[in-house]
Amino acid sequence: MKIDILTLFPEMFGALSESMLGKAAEKGILEIALTNIRDYSTNKHHKADDYPFGGGAGMVMMPQPIFDALEAIGAQGKRIVYMSPRGHILNRDKIEELAAETELVILCGHYEGVDQRAIDYWNMEEISIGDYILTGGELPAMILIDAVARFLPGVLAGEESAKDESVYSGLLEYPQYTQPRSFRGLDVPEVLTSGNHKHIGLWKLEQALLLTKARRPELFEAFVRAAELTKDEKKILQKIIEQDGHTVY
Repeated sequence: MKIDILTLFPEMFGALSESMLGKAAEKGILEIALTNIRDYSTNKHHKADDYPFGGGAGMVMMPQPIFDALEAIGAQGKRIVYMSPRGHILNRDKIEELAAETELVILCGHYEGVDQRAIDYWNMEEISIGDYILTGGELPAMILIDAVARFLPGVLAGEESAKDESVYSGLLEYPQYTQPRSFRGLDVPEVLTSGNHKHIGLWKLEQALLLTKARRPELFEAFVRAAELTKDEKKILQKIIEQDGHTVY
């Protein structure tokens, strides 16, 4: 998958060459190309923003550098995402949808946003990472790229699957422990060292259910309605929710 990033601050994306994403690039699974929008400004000072028509606070990114940068990378016909607080919230369905693309273009806005003509002409899809405002689209773009990359075949090591991870599986992840077994008087739960894989699996389910019910009740309710469980798993679920008057079928 190739991802073109248009930004005023390309130096911010150095982190994408590290860790999992860096290894994905080395394997040829993921290619990231950075384009500095200022390089395409016709202004002698490489100015890329100006005051908004009609007044208002802040500055707006001008269409000319954006148009020229998009044309220079051959963005015509490609899927173009604009990271915007007014866009649709990024979720699993959208991440999987984007991961199915072979090429993706991401525009990082700054200041008060970008000239609407760039959005309309290039048929940009506006995507938000949440109901809050950041100084620019660079950090949201990195979040989107990281999330999308995890769904690309060969990116996750071993037998890991993005679809089995916390939230994507329908539940928050159970607590994790590693060596040593005892640390400063705090012990690893005995069941995890028992070697009984059935009991371990049930314990993990119980812990995930408890965490999800406490922290994300909407996910818990959705899991209750849709889950296909074994007899033993149903007993655990029923124990956790019977106080609310639910019944597991």
